[in-house]
Amino acid sequence: MQDLYAVVLAAGKGTRMKSDLAKVLHPLGGKPLLRHVLEALAPLEPAKTVVVVGHQAGDVAAISVGAGVTTALQAEQLGTGHAVDMARPELEGHDGVTLVLCGDVPLLRTSTIRDLVATTREKNAAATVLTAIAEDPTGYGRIVRDGDGRVRAIVEHKDATDEQRTIREYNTGTWCFDNGHLWSVLSRLDRDNAQGEYYLTDVVELLVGDGEVVAASVCEDEREVQGVNTVDDLERARRDREAMGDERA
Repeated sequence: MQDLYAVVLAAGKGTRMKSDLAKVLHPLGGKPLLRHVLEALAPLEPAKTVVVVGHQAGDVAAISVGAGVTTALQAEQLGTGHAVDMARPELEGHDGVTLVLCGDVPLLRTSTIRDLVATTREKNAAATVLTAIAEDPTGYGRIVRDGDGRVRAIVEHKDATDEQRTIREYNTGTWCFDNGHLWSVLSRLDRDNAQGEYYLTDVVELLVGDGEVVAASVCEDEREVQGVNTVDDLERARRDREAMGDERA
């Protein structure tokens, strides 16, 4: 699509994998994790896809090949907001919408990504976050809604109150942004939080404060949105992939 763009975050080292290999290069079904994400995205035919690289940048860039795919270097990892901002030189100034995907979420379906884009356009949203529901979302950012069900904020687990930690709906790290708002709101992020990072999730409160619509698209199959952070996660992804039939469409 000529008015669709994508940023794939793939700069992290993945220290919990206890491996010298960059996390997104670990294989699943004979292909690196990152390759699964790019293949799920490809049927949407983005005008340009930027893979944000960092750790083992050369090796990660080597598998980031395809029509309209390029890379941007995040030399210092300062959070998800900072990572997305590395794609600014490639994407700023284009009309349309931009997807933000994580390179370590290999089971995300093309249909789920397509629905996320559709929700953004249908609701004329400045941003749409892909969410999921879990019995125990410990560690994930919680989706804070108002009495009418509208998304008002995303609070990271480490910054959440005890009450907010009871919320079962969480941020999957997958987004779709209207380009008219994305780059300006990224410039307003700060690092005043528990981890001292530029949280992409902070854009929600900023956009809501501006009177903009922030929507949510709920993923019905939580297996799709599970990131791979440990060897156990990789094994779980192998089992889930087999159970899901490696569905992509």
